[in-house]
Amino acid sequence: MPKPTHAHMEKPIDRNTPDTVKDMTKRQIEYYMGAKLIEIGINPKLAVYRWSMETKGTKEVWTYSAYWGDSKEQLLKQEQS
Repeated sequence: MPKPTHAHMEKPIDRNTPDTVKDMTKRQIEYYMGAKLIEIGINPKLAVYRWSMETKGTKEVWTYSAYWGDSKEQLLKQEQS
């Protein structure tokens, strides 16, 4: 079974939440992602990260994604095209 080469963390945030709270929440997610990568044996400095946001009703669903190995290479190739 191949090892995963990407990870994602989602966090729904109320759209009316103040920007300062949203920024703090984003920093927490970034910290947790780094800790999770270390936990599974991935050097967080070797990964690339991307944020995405989707609106669902009164919530914004923020997704923080990390890519390393083959997924990182594919992502960077797609972004250059």
